[in-house]
Amino acid sequence: MTALPFALNHMATPGLSLEAFFALAKSLGISAVEIRNDLSGNAIIDGTRPEDVKALAQRHAVTIISINALQRFNEWNAAREAEARELISYARDCGAKALVLVPVNDGSGQKEGERQANLRTALKALKPMLESAGILGLVEPLGFEICSLRSKTEAAEAIREIGGTTFRLVHDTFHHHLAGEDAIFPDLTGLVHISGVSDKAVTVADMRDPHRVLVDAEDRLDNAGQIRRLRAEGYKGPFSFEPFAPSVHGLGDPAKALRESMEYLQSRT
Repeated sequence: MTALPFALNHMATPGLSLEAFFALAKSLGISAVEIRNDLSGNAIIDGTRPEDVKALAQRHAVTIISINALQRFNEWNAAREAEARELISYARDCGAKALVLVPVNDGSGQKEGERQANLRTALKALKPMLESAGILGLVEPLGFEICSLRSKTEAAEAIREIGGTTFRLVHDTFHHHLAGEDAIFPDLTGLVHISGVSDKAVTVADMRDPHRVLVDAEDRLDNAGQIRRLRAEGYKGPFSFEPFAPSVHGLGDPAKALRESMEYLQSRT
């Protein structure tokens, strides 16, 4: 059995400094990490220079596979363009390989025709910016009913039409389950986010980020099955832990919990 190529998103341990986060990943045998621009008191929004982040990653021998994320990317306007340029420059200068692109998730931009047009407008505008910087754009459909991009099929169609090698999909096991869409696109997938839901009381429609824990035997999302299918159909990229639950963020020994989840998934896939 080949080892799963795990990665670690800073959302798994948002209370750790970037240096401590990198050190944690290495202690788990993980060399692929995702940094975020939404953690207060931490890179990127604390003003840490990208060159310093790059040096830190090199010191810990980790690869920054993505910055997470350009929010509302498919609501393209002057403010979004400025934000995109800033994040893409940061990604380039810190050595990150990709920028995660998260769609509008507030109930707007959902109309048939409108959402497809908005997606294409954003991808067309982002493509030359990403290509110039040598950065990949990772489009992440969200399964929430209010999201403007729920369908990986719609995202894949737009990527194939516009993106060439500039864009890839994020397959998020939580959002895949919520969207209720069977289709997966291993050939177009650049990253997989993994998290589980073990709360037996919450309905699928009511599942939200705070329900997302580390995957264990109580998992209702069939992470193991999703991972098996992705790998069987040719996906060879990383599986990145992205739990949002306060219960995970408050763990006294996150390394132990992460190791247990890694071992569980390895044994089931």
